[in-house]
Amino acid sequence: MNAHDTVVVGAGPVGLWTAAELALGGGRPLVLERAEQRSPHSKALAIHPRTIEVLAMRGQEQAFLDGGLPVPDGHFGMLPARLDFRELATPFPFMLAHPQLRTEELLEQHALALGVVIRRGHRVTGLSQDEQGVTLRVSGPDGAYEITADHVVGADGAGSTVRQAAGIGFPGTDSTIFGFLGDVELAEPPERPGTWHNAHGALIVAPIPGGRYRVTGYAPSTFAPTLESLRETTQRIAGTDFGMHSPVWLSRFGNATRLAAQYRKGRVFLAGDAAHMHFPAGGVGLNVGLQDAMNLGWKLAAVQRGRAEASLLDTYHQERHPVGESLVEHTKAQTALITATTEEGLSLRRFMADLLRAHPDVAAELADTLTALAVRYPGAHPLAGRRLPATREQLRLLREGRPVLLTQEATPALKDLAVSADLQLYETELPWPTAAVLMRPDGHVWAAGDTAGQLADAMTELPLA
Repeated sequence: MNAHDTVVVGAGPVGLWTAAELALGGGRPLVLERAEQRSPHSKALAIHPRTIEVLAMRGQEQAFLDGGLPVPDGHFGMLPARLDFRELATPFPFMLAHPQLRTEELLEQHALALGVVIRRGHRVTGLSQDEQGVTLRVSGPDGAYEITADHVVGADGAGSTVRQAAGIGFPGTDSTIFGFLGDVELAEPPERPGTWHNAHGALIVAPIPGGRYRVTGYAPSTFAPTLESLRETTQRIAGTDFGMHSPVWLSRFGNATRLAAQYRKGRVFLAGDAAHMHFPAGGVGLNVGLQDAMNLGWKLAAVQRGRAEASLLDTYHQERHPVGESLVEHTKAQTALITATTEEGLSLRRFMADLLRAHPDVAAELADTLTALAVRYPGAHPLAGRRLPATREQLRLLREGRPVLLTQEATPALKDLAVSADLQLYETELPWPTAAVLMRPDGHVWAAGDTAGQLADAMTELPLA
């Protein structure tokens, strides 16, 4: 038996949540991280409603809510017509502004509390797999070594060594345009967070913890990651540089867009940026990655602990790869709108903004898509794969990371079914006219029935051991 069921490569948010899910399910995960210390810079600042729901399913949301700033709306392609999150069917109808640095700290605390082992300064250099397991070659502080596990999850970013070593293709396009980013202090900040868009480019200025501001956007002119270049670019777009000074991070990013050909190859899985990369439009990257981890973690744990058949692992690619396809499509569409600085492009932006204002239903659908509340997985029953639009209390019923039965009335037959299937049964109000539903640990319906018998029959079709 291998000392670790799963080796997770990468200790960013995706790797940490994957490992925590594995440990919660009874596994013995090991996390290998090439960096000796966590980056002091926060690439991502946005946590979307569905991701807060994911955190709430494990009772972890409060620390994020306490340390974040709720923002009641979002944007699509930086259009002036904002997307209103306040009407979303979720107990968290807002985007949470929360720095990635703090996100990683909280997720690491959660993982460590569950017994996850994290090794920093350990770089994976290659791998091989067979029917018995996966062997990783690793370079650590004390030299090179090998480690074998049942499965490996590559959560090691867009340049994923795991993906390359496993021979998984990463088709897509290279960068043709570049955006800019600077975390700076402003002597004359705007009265409120704002966006600017015109023939000179696109700009967002928003406060971040520590009394600084993030200044980010796109300009058709060449940008170098220097304070002077950031000042000049901001001045052209907004008419002022807001008295910026004392930068702590200056960077630029491209629109390279790629999607892994497969999310699973044998015993190797990909999640987060290792599976998909794109222009950071709408702040969706970290969120989709954490939702990858939520989909994969409980499945791996269930199979490794003998609670589910191995075929359950095939559903990871089947369910999440289409989400990745949607992700790269709408981020490319947003990129086109953000970088539209010609007269024709500005006209398109005005047209699209007027369209969203005139059709609130379209705006609402975009909001559901961006926040991942619209994600639905395939299934035989009309309710199968649907996300439960749950209350905060209902989300916490999934805290143990195991499937649960939810019903509006706990009949003797349903109680017997729960006992025979070793499931927790909870009485709660359901949003659908059905007797009971079997909820997956990630908050999606696994099976449903108008009677206990129908539900039992539906459960026999699931890959349960």
